[in-house]
Amino acid sequence: MIDVVELRRRPLDAVVAAELDRFEESVAQYLAGEIDEDAFKVFRLNQGVYGQRQGGHHQMLRVKVPHGRVTPDQLDMLGHIADEYSRGWGHLTTRQNIQFHFVDLERVPATLRDLAAAGLTSREACGDTVRNVAGCHLAGACPFEVLDITQWAQATTDLFLRNPIAQRLPRKFKVNFSGCATDCGQAMFNDVGVIAVNRPCSDGTVEPGFRVFFAGGLGANPHPAQALEEFTSREQLLPTIEAILRVQDHFGNRDNKLRARMKWLVDTMGVEELRERIIKERHFLIASATYPGGIPDPVTQHGDAPAGMGTAPAGGTPVELHGVDPARAWELANVVRGRANGTVSAYAYCKLGDVTAEQLRGLADLQRDLNADVRITNRQNLVFRGLAEEQLAGLYERLAGLGMASPGAELARDVVACPGADTCNLAVTQSRGLADDIDRALEDAGLAEVGGVRVNISGCTNSCGQHHIADIGFFGIERRAHGRAAPGYQMLLGGHVGEMAIEFGDKAAKLPARTAAAAVVRVIGRYAGERSAGESFPDWLGRSGGASALGEQLRDLDEFPDPDEAPEFYVDFGETGPYVKEVGDSECAT
Repeated sequence: MIDVVELRRRPLDAVVAAELDRFEESVAQYLAGEIDEDAFKVFRLNQGVYGQRQGGHHQMLRVKVPHGRVTPDQLDMLGHIADEYSRGWGHLTTRQNIQFHFVDLERVPATLRDLAAAGLTSREACGDTVRNVAGCHLAGACPFEVLDITQWAQATTDLFLRNPIAQRLPRKFKVNFSGCATDCGQAMFNDVGVIAVNRPCSDGTVEPGFRVFFAGGLGANPHPAQALEEFTSREQLLPTIEAILRVQDHFGNRDNKLRARMKWLVDTMGVEELRERIIKERHFLIASATYPGGIPDPVTQHGDAPAGMGTAPAGGTPVELHGVDPARAWELANVVRGRANGTVSAYAYCKLGDVTAEQLRGLADLQRDLNADVRITNRQNLVFRGLAEEQLAGLYERLAGLGMASPGAELARDVVACPGADTCNLAVTQSRGLADDIDRALEDAGLAEVGGVRVNISGCTNSCGQHHIADIGFFGIERRAHGRAAPGYQMLLGGHVGEMAIEFGDKAAKLPARTAAAAVVRVIGRYAGERSAGESFPDWLGRSGGASALGEQLRDLDEFPDPDEAPEFYVDFGETGPYVKEVGDSECAT
């Protein structure tokens, strides 16, 4: 375990130190009434600090982990942050950040200094900036990849972090990388999505490069990302990303935050004109004093060669776990053998994306002992990479000791949920409570280890839980019955991302919060019982009549009993009083 006191003695980078000094001064000025609320809010958000539903000086601190890659010292420091400044645990996000809640504003500057001592930052994790650059968590360990996108994601991070052109955008700007068309990095619904591809050459060889997509987004009105061109060379990738950013900066809506994401330019400008403007911007970008063309330094230094073909899939194939011992079940479900040189990767399961301080420190010790590469996944787990076969048994035993060895990653029990009304001002339901209820119901029904189906939950329409792209998705809504307000959900079915395409889920049924888990059990039970060998959930759904047909079969679950007979239907998960829809000011839209 690191010595935090010793780590604090190490000198910080001069730019980082000046930034933290300025933020600390701004906090003191704000608390003294010398900076008004609106100006300080922008300052605070650009530093990755959100207000919480609880109000007062309670803050949520979002720590960026570029492409999810984390070191042992950083895991130890995150454990320290959880204990010292938060509530004893952190929350992994679908964009490979880690969030800490209930951090007092007065203590945020000290928290940021501790993070910086371990090479971590929250800078531009929030606000109208380039957010954490996300990437496939199996990059460099995937049997299908064309290029290892690790260093390309790092180069993109380096290009935009603290870059003046990325500070006051019309709206937040998200960049995702995938190393192959499988698109585990989820490129197809972001402002910029980059997927590595090969282009055939006239001499019979192939040239590795990228296909770049732009103007995608989720939220209440999801838009699929659009292809910019057939092929973008490695030398042109960073200029292309910067050109897309500059076009958004020039033409994005600065008068209406609800229409400010790049996806809305597709509606107002048209995709062809938008595409032409990006190409033109890139053409003249060479005149910029900071032109980012060529192969970036991280790629030159560390390379981007693919892992090579392995003998096993990178995941997603349904597995049968009944009747096997726990260690074997974990290996079947959580271990990926994907590299030609024989190394393997293995998932540590983090229920609801939560990791305690003790677990963070235990993971740090494990990473040191195994000399492994560890990354946060976009399904709120962690994956150990670069392992040898003989290390698996020990890894399993130690993960079991940390409570992180459930055969859960990528199986039905691996439910993704946003923080919901626990802390978020916009959420109208306790999405984490529903996720826990679904987990319990699947366990009771013997369906928790069904493969090939994903469940995602958001506490409102904004899709922080990415409900649009899940096989089974939910977003929270207010329902009315018997003259009372009650927590409810809209169920979606059939969302899918992959093969450079995206399908958003279709509405299936509206449900009381208390029957949503029963609906999941019913759908997954049918899928498990009716699917043919290797049949995917979207294929099964299609031949079963689609979302509307399954929704009709769930209609009996959309009933609210009399409040006197079943009062729990009118109380949200984890609450003690009657349900009330409470929505505060949205810092997500500022």
